[in-house]
Amino acid sequence: MRINNILLAVLLVGVALLAGCAAMQSRFASDVDSLAQTDAGTKKRYVLLPGGKGIEAGDLQFQEFAAYVEKILAEKGFVKVATFQDAEVAIFLAYAIGDPQTYQYAYSIPTWGQTGVSSANTFGTISSYRGVATYSGTTVYTPTYGITGSTTHIGTDTVYTRFLFLDAYDVQAYIKERKMTQVWTTSVVSTGQSDDLRLIIPYMVAAMKPYLGTNTGRKIKVEVPADDPEVRMLRGGPPPPVK
Repeated sequence: MRINNILLAVLLVGVALLAGCAAMQSRFASDVDSLAQTDAGTKKRYVLLPGGKGIEAGDLQFQEFAAYVEKILAEKGFVKVATFQDAEVAIFLAYAIGDPQTYQYAYSIPTWGQTGVSSANTFGTISSYRGVATYSGTTVYTPTYGITGSTTHIGTDTVYTRFLFLDAYDVQAYIKERKMTQVWTTSVVSTGQSDDLRLIIPYMVAAMKPYLGTNTGRKIKVEVPADDPEVRMLRGGPPPPVK
């Protein structure tokens, strides 16, 4: 029974560690940074164009990510137009992922064992032979168990930095003056274990939505739940686990 108690305690520690890992993966964290002109909110008609090096409008990946962006733009009151000349802003969509970064970390696992004795009971008998008394007995000790120390282990992890940018430029200023005038810009940066942009981008798009065309004044830490309904809407189905 005492051994079973020890195993149960160790199992509970393992469950706690797994629960901690699950909690870390239940939310998607990123940094959102947005800048905007004071009248940025008045320019709602847009065209969406690829902004990253090597990204073409005909790329299937760009079209998939652009569809996410167009959904949140529509919810923010933006209107997509057919031609560049009819637009008030040209919004450039860019995305990228950094090289993998591997690092080591140390963690401790508690060790279990006997920590002392909770009680002692002695059992015995007294006998007499020819007037001489003798005693024979046995003492039973009840040990206590608990954490006796810990062992240190080294683990490794690989993470990727993911980027998403939306940059809006004044179309009429460009047509009249050939001048690139930035109206607003919003960026999202996240770091995690996944190098799958198709998995991550919907969460990044959901994170930037409240800040499009605004001035955040600083970088803002934004957390999106793994089962966020906004992500579900963007993807058209339940989101897969995110890291």
